[in-house]
Amino acid sequence: MKPLKAELMLIVVTMFWGSSYIFMKMGLDTLGEFNLIALRFGLAFVLAAILFHKRLRRIDLRTLKYGALLGFLLLFVFTCITFGLKTTTTSNAGFLVALTVIFVPLIDVLVFRKRVAPPQIFGAVLAISGIGLLTLNSSLHVQPGDLLCILSAVFYAVQILVTGKAVKTCDSLNIGILQLGFAGGYALVLSAVFETPSLPSSMPGWIAILALGILCSACGFILQPVAQKYTTPTRTGLIFSLEPVFAAFFGFWFAGEQLSMQGYTGAALVLLGIVASELLGKMPLNANMNRMPRKRRADL
Repeated sequence: MKPLKAELMLIVVTMFWGSSYIFMKMGLDTLGEFNLIALRFGLAFVLAAILFHKRLRRIDLRTLKYGALLGFLLLFVFTCITFGLKTTTTSNAGFLVALTVIFVPLIDVLVFRKRVAPPQIFGAVLAISGIGLLTLNSSLHVQPGDLLCILSAVFYAVQILVTGKAVKTCDSLNIGILQLGFAGGYALVLSAVFETPSLPSSMPGWIAILALGILCSACGFILQPVAQKYTTPTRTGLIFSLEPVFAAFFGFWFAGEQLSMQGYTGAALVLLGIVASELLGKMPLNANMNRMPRKRRADL
């Protein structure tokens, strides 16, 4: 697969995920948080397992371990988002979860001791400023939902980095399927302990579960590792920065949500920070490479 095709697939995945916030809001009207997560990922796993059952026969222990780990990370990501949506808007959630793009290089620095480029520092400062405008109210208080969405972005960044490592040695499709099953299984256990598992009791609830399970989970999380194998974690994060744009669009179109002028300013700063962190961070290196003699570039 060519990188361009892989990145177009990731854009489609991002659009699905941008719509997921409004569907999660719909589902939470009739279902508990863990119940919603369990149904979402359980349905996605069953569909994917039926469709690719021959491929799943080749699962080895390494793939199983990565699937369990990624499923655990997905559980944390969506537990934070789902509980966060109770006290924040779909637009806020989308922009805050998009901070994943900022956290990916920061975790690279902290864990893998990679050097951070000045544009990435600049981008982080812009994004943090945007967070302040987006989440702080007149009394300088932050809603718990906003904090949970920021925390979900941290877990999401870890999930992207682990996925990038996993697809180098394991079947990317099998990893994508297994992580759905493990996430749904973990959530079902939590739902049985803290809630009363049930099926949706209304048409909007069923629409939410079917959309979340088929489009946002089955398609999204299977296509992600497959496409990510042919691009870099950093470029993956940059494409995912479109998610809040889609989230804000769906929130406005279907729920009539609008940000204040302060909110729009904060959202713009978050997006500028993301773009500066990713695009500007690459430009000096690319420019220097282009100025090198061809033989020198070949030696590198």
